[in-house]
Amino acid sequence: MKASTFVIICLIFVSCKKEKATEIAHNKEDKLTVYKTFQKNPLSDAFKHYWYAGEAEISSYKLEQARYGEIREGNAVLVYVTEDFLPDIQVKADYQNQTNVPVLKLNATKNFNTGVYPYSIMQSSFYPVANNQHALKVSSSIQEWCGHVYAQLNNRNQFEVMSHSYFQGEADENFKVNKTILENELWIQLRINPKSLPIGTISIIPSLEFTRMKHEKIKAYQAEATLTEDQYVLKYKNLDRTLAINFNPKFPHIIQSWEETFKSGNKLLTTKAIKLKTIKSPYWQKNHNKDEILRDSLQLN
Repeated sequence: MKASTFVIICLIFVSCKKEKATEIAHNKEDKLTVYKTFQKNPLSDAFKHYWYAGEAEISSYKLEQARYGEIREGNAVLVYVTEDFLPDIQVKADYQNQTNVPVLKLNATKNFNTGVYPYSIMQSSFYPVANNQHALKVSSSIQEWCGHVYAQLNNRNQFEVMSHSYFQGEADENFKVNKTILENELWIQLRINPKSLPIGTISIIPSLEFTRMKHEKIKAYQAEATLTEDQYVLKYKNLDRTLAINFNPKFPHIIQSWEETFKSGNKLLTTKAIKLKTIKSPYWQKNHNKDEILRDSLQLN
């Protein structure tokens, strides 16, 4: 073997080993880099200590969900975790790179029954921890025995929306909307800095859960937003809908409860969620049968 060939092979081997060494799972502080375009609002030491400790924050809630004119009992879970995000293809990054965007991700789930058949809802939102632009991606899926629907919004030159549904008139849609405030992102923005939340008369796209459940167009609506020390309220003028999020004014601003009032059937009903328990855990490692006890601690069994 020629010496030059041997050198090239060694360089390739070292390069591969180096890339593997920088593989990232979720959120270790020693992997944290906030890049120049995301440095308008530097992260505090308290933020980095809490959110970059290699764990997710998991909060369980007792849920009373309005559906088909009645209140249904169930549970909701909010899972917050920091990740490195690929801004181009807009998925979680497997490797550290200077083009990655640090985000705080929220996976919000709901589970409840309507009579004999169950509902399962999940929304995922990816919001830059720098708190200086809109969420990079939001998705929502709803499954029940009649069928399932899925919607995804990607933040590019405009918001690009893809929606699939088993309902006539909603089957397969791809369209763009102008950028504006996203209700989904506010649940994360609140956790970073509640004082940065938008107030007054605002243009806002409601949560993907609400638009799909109510068969409303995914577009901007006008709302009045108010903020007090421990509550954020959105009142949608043309949707007969009010959302109130109650949170702890002290960092890390854990969400204590929320109420959502809207027309269900022929009457206004209020969905309520009250916090049961909050834990910190690297849940992605807790996937053995013995780990099911964590569900007991969250009061989900």
